[in-house]
Amino acid sequence: MNKDIKYFGLDISHLVFDVTDSDGNYYQFKNGLSGFKKFAKLLGSQSHCVMEATGYYHYQLAYYLLEDGIKVSVENPLSVKRFIQMRLSRIKTDKSDSKLICDYAQQVELKLWKGNSKEVQECLQITRALSVYTKQGTMLKNKLHGESVLGEPSKAVVRSLKRSLKQLEKEMNTLEGRLLVLVKESHQDLFTRLKTIPGIGRKTAIMLIVLTGGFERFSSSGELCSYAGLTPVIRQSGSSIKGRPRISKMGNQKLRNLLFMCSFTACKHNKACRDLYERIVAKGKSKKLALIAVCNKLLKQAFAIAKSGLIFDNEYKSALAKN
Repeated sequence: MNKDIKYFGLDISHLVFDVTDSDGNYYQFKNGLSGFKKFAKLLGSQSHCVMEATGYYHYQLAYYLLEDGIKVSVENPLSVKRFIQMRLSRIKTDKSDSKLICDYAQQVELKLWKGNSKEVQECLQITRALSVYTKQGTMLKNKLHGESVLGEPSKAVVRSLKRSLKQLEKEMNTLEGRLLVLVKESHQDLFTRLKTIPGIGRKTAIMLIVLTGGFERFSSSGELCSYAGLTPVIRQSGSSIKGRPRISKMGNQKLRNLLFMCSFTACKHNKACRDLYERIVAKGKSKKLALIAVCNKLLKQAFAIAKSGLIFDNEYKSALAKN
């Protein structure tokens, strides 16, 4: 904690946000532009605002403060929750939460939040919309299948479902086209090189670039694997507790699921991944465990390609194999 910095703990909800500073002062403002301006008048050059990642509600305020030159940290809600639980507080209000977030800010090492460019923000919004549309498409296909097994399905219902599915696919194609344009504008070279990795196709290369920020947010492949939730968690205590190692899953689920789907193709066409898979299965380990190891390998290969500026070589066994 820097004693020269004045910390502000922010608890943000849909309509308002509650603020407690390191001097113990409490405020409440509207979660909108008028409230942002009033709050900004309290801040100086040595102010540091700390908030939780609250879905969508924190974004506008965080970007407003960032553009105003104020230090901002957006913390993992689980970390803040565990800190609050350690305090054994019996009071749960927005006011008390803002105070506890301020206390949290003064006792942990904070990372500054840098936000994203408008292009990256648009890419992330498109991926979220595509995720929703994909789920809706699956629901419509399942409904069509359900109608088809009926003895006499309603033709009106079937036509309606097919129209909806066709329109949904049209919207997805439009968004995917826009996403491809945005990725090519900012990462054309990286996009081309990632596609040279066996097991990673066009859509996967696009999503890898979008979800990792072009790999610029990570300094090592270990950090990237942790971000994807693919690193193992060891549960061991004394001689009585020795749990089986499992992946943490405390990361980006979209990235993890994407890699898992790619691992099947990689096991067939990517020599390093195939050798790894066969080696693990030969030891008597489960096929699922071997596929997770392949996910790790794929992600490390993508990281090596991104950082080296090279294209993939299936016979190259030094940097790509070790990273």
